[in-house]
Amino acid sequence: MASMAVLFIKTPNPSFSFQKTSKTHSATPLKVHQNPKLAPTRRRIRISSGLIEPDGGKLVDLLVSESQRDEKRRQALSIPRIKLSRVDLQWVHVLSEGWASPLRGFMRESEFLQTLHFNSLRLDNGSVVNMSVPIVLALDDCQKSRIGESSAVALVDSVDNPVAILSNIEIYKHNKEERIARTWGTTAPGLPYVEEAITNAGNWLIGGDLEVIEAIRYHDGLDRFRLSPKELRDEFARRDADAVFAFQLRNPVHNGHALLMMDTRRRLLEMGYQNPILLLHPLGGYTKADDVPLTWRMKQHEKVLEDGVLDPETTVVSIFPSPMHYAGPTEVQWHAKARINAGANFYIVGRDPAGMSHPVEKRDLYDADHGNKVLSMAPGLERLNILPFKAAAYDKTQSKMAFFDPSRAQDFLFISGTKMRTLAKNRENPPDGFMCPGGWKVLVEYYDSLAPSENGAVHQPLPA
Repeated sequence: MASMAVLFIKTPNPSFSFQKTSKTHSATPLKVHQNPKLAPTRRRIRISSGLIEPDGGKLVDLLVSESQRDEKRRQALSIPRIKLSRVDLQWVHVLSEGWASPLRGFMRESEFLQTLHFNSLRLDNGSVVNMSVPIVLALDDCQKSRIGESSAVALVDSVDNPVAILSNIEIYKHNKEERIARTWGTTAPGLPYVEEAITNAGNWLIGGDLEVIEAIRYHDGLDRFRLSPKELRDEFARRDADAVFAFQLRNPVHNGHALLMMDTRRRLLEMGYQNPILLLHPLGGYTKADDVPLTWRMKQHEKVLEDGVLDPETTVVSIFPSPMHYAGPTEVQWHAKARINAGANFYIVGRDPAGMSHPVEKRDLYDADHGNKVLSMAPGLERLNILPFKAAAYDKTQSKMAFFDPSRAQDFLFISGTKMRTLAKNRENPPDGFMCPGGWKVLVEYYDSLAPSENGAVHQPLPA
């Protein structure tokens, strides 16, 4: 969170601020070479000293200028309206800041079909960029009827405030079964995102060019951590980063994660980079009910840096605004592609990325190794260096997290997420060295907030 110390030290709420100043290093040009131990399947490690270009060559920015805002608000009052759901608003946020560059709005049918069938978009110049999850807006029959012959619609929030205008619109059929089958590889009941955002959505989709009237804000005390791709790129440039390695997560950070991130930096330094910077990038959009809420995760991440588990001088902590699909190898491509647009040229991928248990059967929904394999071959991600996870476990002989050594498997203890949550719920401590004490305390406090009260009612999660 070193970047937060610099960017937000004057904020009225200092709970996530750090008072360290980052060291800067001069980046020098580097020769291209390959480290065979680091190179993933069918990919060469590419070494360069500048930030990677965004998809399409330029970051998309869909925010209207301040001088146009009043005019756009007036226009929004004169055209048909569509009320956005919570997830819809998160996608407006994603689109507005250029995470999905070069996409300039909710998908029209051609973009939707390319995404479903090819996991990519072909641009006018013939080049291909990755796009693996549909970014679409659903309509029901009544909304479609109200739009009529209008070529534009206003998108409004839950209290009817205008958020954006969608123009040059195209309305087409929302084939939910095809969308679900191709995105998740199953139509089994119980898929969290499907139940949240698709099952009860309308039978039509509307695409078009998006103009966002004002930057999306959530007023939850965390907006200062929601850095846009441009803001992240500016921060990396300010630090003279010659490599950016991104780590996506939706869980609390334990010392195994930290070991992996620190080892990745060590490997990059050995390859010849002088100042690799870690982007610790927790997902901040929709997550399923049993995931730890964002406010608590950010508080836990704060403690990880305060306790010195990660170095604030070489770490930028920011929130990725995308909703979570839990769509395994399909979704992990989206996670990687978005980080290219934020300036990352290395992406750390673990076992079963974006995966979940099968909603009906007692097994994982996806093969644990397929995410890594798919990323190494995915169309449009050739410029991104994929760094596979090393398996980390608790080494009982050293009382700390270490990389698993199969020659002495009996010395290692694998602590699953389920086991971690059970320990925290029961106020039991994990083995020393599994997680920093401050971070574990936050996790216990979160599960305490869920405990039934004396009258048997279950509390809602308290804000962190």
